[in-house]
Amino acid sequence: MGILTLLRNAFGRSRKERAAQTEGATQETAPAVTAPEPKLPSQPAAPAEPDPSEPPAQPEATPQVPEPRSESTPAPAAASTSTSTSTDEHDLVKAAFTNITVPKPTDPEPEPQSEAAPEPAAEPQPETKPDPQPEPKPKAEPQPDPKTETAPEPAAEPQSEAEPEPAPTPAPAPEPAPDPAPTEGEAEATKATPPEGTAPKPATSAARLRSQAPGLTTAYKAAGAALKKHGLTGTRARVHLVLDRSASMRAYFKDGSAQALAEQTLALAAHLDPEAAVHVTFFSTEVDGTGELTLADHENKIDELHGALGRMGRTAYHAAVEAVLAHHAEHAPPGTPALVVFQTDGAPDAKTPATQSLTDAAANHPNVHFSFVAFGDPENKAFDYLRRLKTGNASHFLAGETPKELTDKELYEGVLATWRP
Repeated sequence: MGILTLLRNAFGRSRKERAAQTEGATQETAPAVTAPEPKLPSQPAAPAEPDPSEPPAQPEATPQVPEPRSESTPAPAAASTSTSTSTDEHDLVKAAFTNITVPKPTDPEPEPQSEAAPEPAAEPQPETKPDPQPEPKPKAEPQPDPKTETAPEPAAEPQSEAEPEPAPTPAPAPEPAPDPAPTEGEAEATKATPPEGTAPKPATSAARLRSQAPGLTTAYKAAGAALKKHGLTGTRARVHLVLDRSASMRAYFKDGSAQALAEQTLALAAHLDPEAAVHVTFFSTEVDGTGELTLADHENKIDELHGALGRMGRTAYHAAVEAVLAHHAEHAPPGTPALVVFQTDGAPDAKTPATQSLTDAAANHPNVHFSFVAFGDPENKAFDYLRRLKTGNASHFLAGETPKELTDKELYEGVLATWRP
């Protein structure tokens, strides 16, 4: 047992020296590492009393001395040192057991354990574990940014795919050619009828008439009622007045019948003509003269014009018809409707020319209507001409022997009885 004790003491000293040498070599290579130094199992406390049955090769756990913190210094150097050291120890132990005869212990297993002891010494595998290079951190797979996950672009893609492809746009139809600008006649004809969808209104408002011609207010209201009764409210037309200046008309000028008829005609024109004016033609054997009535200038106007025309003559219808048509064609656009209040007190002196002129007017001026107003006895045979007149553009109204006494309503009913522009 003394030899074994010597061997163990010698082996323990050699083990401590080798551990010191290994630690010194490790410390030389460690300064390059800044990480905290882990506790190493390279310096275990020596057992006070090792088990005699335990082979001396068990302390070969010293190969754990190589430290993983040495990144720049190659670890195989420490491994080789520990390996060579363990080899020398085994050689010494083997030589000791070869030269000295020791009684065989009861347990024959220590020798195989001493021979197998080099196996733990050759385990430098823990050195590769701390190496960070072969084991990349999870940062190699960056997590997707939540902002990009919630971005609206990916959501918009399926919507665009789901949307059906737009149908091909058909070729635009050719634009229709613009309507030509209306002529003066067409524009005037348009004025004759109020626009659809709008309430028909008179050409001249009642307020304007009251401010300029307050004496015509009663006749203006009566004319509006008559137009409404015949469905003519809002109609636009030029208005003419023809006065007979034959010798038999002298009394009607003196009692004011001609002036009264002129004022009633002007009140009617205020509904039909935006200018609210009446062109007046005086005739006898020929056209004696002309004039104009307006809202501002109509009082006693007929008497003034008649007194300035001189001698009174006969009754030539055709002269007056031709004069009215010429004036209307000159001062109104073609196609403009016209209402002619034609006053007389007898038959025309020349019936054939009168009939021919009215026939021609119906053919060439279909928008001009002649409404005859007969002053005198309704039973007078002279008015048979008007009763038998069938030109299609003329009508007549028998006003009686005292036409000034007619009410406005009676006069307008007679004048507008058959006029439909």
